[in-house]
Amino acid sequence: QVQLVESGGGLVQTGGSLRLSCAASGSIFSINAMGWYRQAPGKQRELIARITSAGVTNYADSVKGRFTISRDNAKVCLQMSSLKPEDTAVYYCNAEAPAFGMAYWGKGTLVTVSS
Repeated sequence: QVQLVESGGGLVQTGGSLRLSCAASGSIFSINAMGWYRQAPGKQRELIARITSAGVTNYADSVKGRFTISRDNAKVCLQMSSLKPEDTAVYYCNAEAPAFGMAYWGKGTLVTVSS
């Protein structure tokens, strides 16, 4: 089992920045990729950034150039800049453990961007 705990959400004005962090504990040896998803009210959860154990990253088009994902072993961070009201959502940390066929989720952290 892997436990994920997010931190860093909050209220920020348009154009501002926030940094989200996610710390993994438990069977961290099983983790391959880690990522961040978000879910806005009335919308489906979407992948916005992902980083593999080899450091390969990919981003949703909506956040490219504004968000940066980084990882240090069992901790993954998301630096968010030039925030827009449409970035308002609950942000979830995700860890993939393909060897066990598992994906783990944090409880989420709310990011609100005011206009």
